[in-house]
Amino acid sequence: MLASLKAARRLGIDMSPKMIEVAKRKFTGIEFKVGDLESLNVAEKYDYVLLANIIGHVDDIQKAMGQLHKVCRPDTRIIIVYFNYLWEPILKAAEVVSLRMRYPVQHWLPLEEIENILRLCDFETVKKDHRFLVPVGLPLLSWFCNRFLVKLPLLRKLALNEVIVAKPIRTAIVPSEVSCSVIVPCRNERGNIEEAVRRMPKMGNHTEIIFVEGHSKDGTLEECYRVQKENPALDIKVFVQEGLGKGDAVRKGFDEASGEVLMILDADLTVPPEDLPKFFDALVSGKGEFIMGSRLVYQMEKQAMRTLNLMGNKFFSLMFTFLLEQRIRDTLCGTKVLWKKDYEKIAAGRHVFGDFDPFGDFDLIFGAAKLNLKIREIPIRYGERTYGTTQIDRFRHGLLLLRMVIFAAARIKFI
Repeated sequence: MLASLKAARRLGIDMSPKMIEVAKRKFTGIEFKVGDLESLNVAEKYDYVLLANIIGHVDDIQKAMGQLHKVCRPDTRIIIVYFNYLWEPILKAAEVVSLRMRYPVQHWLPLEEIENILRLCDFETVKKDHRFLVPVGLPLLSWFCNRFLVKLPLLRKLALNEVIVAKPIRTAIVPSEVSCSVIVPCRNERGNIEEAVRRMPKMGNHTEIIFVEGHSKDGTLEECYRVQKENPALDIKVFVQEGLGKGDAVRKGFDEASGEVLMILDADLTVPPEDLPKFFDALVSGKGEFIMGSRLVYQMEKQAMRTLNLMGNKFFSLMFTFLLEQRIRDTLCGTKVLWKKDYEKIAAGRHVFGDFDPFGDFDLIFGAAKLNLKIREIPIRYGERTYGTTQIDRFRHGLLLLRMVIFAAARIKFI
């Protein structure tokens, strides 16, 4: 398993000296050592820790899980693979006919029990997955069942392997030690620029406001420069995007930002700037690593979201919850917040999903899911636009977003 992984540093640990001896003989370039998870003796920190069918053998699972903090940084991901107990009779039968190595009796641990022990040891679940309906090689049938059918509701409960991805619960960071950049993409939003600055709260030890103007025809760029000049005490920057679309503007703003925390605020101000501290606090307190707004909790103002838009949002919400194995209620709320270091990782892996998201929302969500970031949603009150008109073409952009969902499914869900 280790030999199949691409990593700069790989360490394999097993409590059996004979197993370690065989591993050293068969594989070079990987370090192996004899060890016990309940008394872990490793000095280094790792990006990923994989526990493959281990926890059923240890005497004290809670003690063993607690030992994992020795090898974890705040951004480390723990991947636990364990067998579905429904398969116990089949696995024992396979041992009898020598199709499987003999194993001692293991603890029965459903996913919910593993999650509970993780919480007791200061870890939280990021997502859960299921693998292998057909664990033997049958031409075409194994591939189809293990790639597609195993991901479907009900059928996944019959999978051989259950997987949990978890992370250490982060220690809260003092807000006054963190800087923040608020990116405001704006196209034909002249009437909202001054209001955005006036209502912008101060967050962390420094708040930077970055307007990225998108080739407006109503004087938005000139208004940005005017507001910048009339507020010399504030750190306001103005850029003009090279390309088109909100997604391009957001990427431009993120690249130019100097803050440790990156935020997006739509210039239409349908999400109140006064709500941004909720997002900031959720991130720095460690409650999540990718914070999104949800407009579908509170009652909206009458003209805030058209019926077809609302139906589209609910559809994409269901699709994303299924795809990402994390609950997503509102995919297209423009307000999203994350650490800059995590955004840089998302940007480095953008080629995985392509570069055709005009809004940048799916681009960020898919990237966060690929990194196994903990996604949190914050309910916000969604107001009616008071200036300008929406930039969204419901049908053309809706079809494009649907295409992105299908495209990403092959790279996140059905792999």
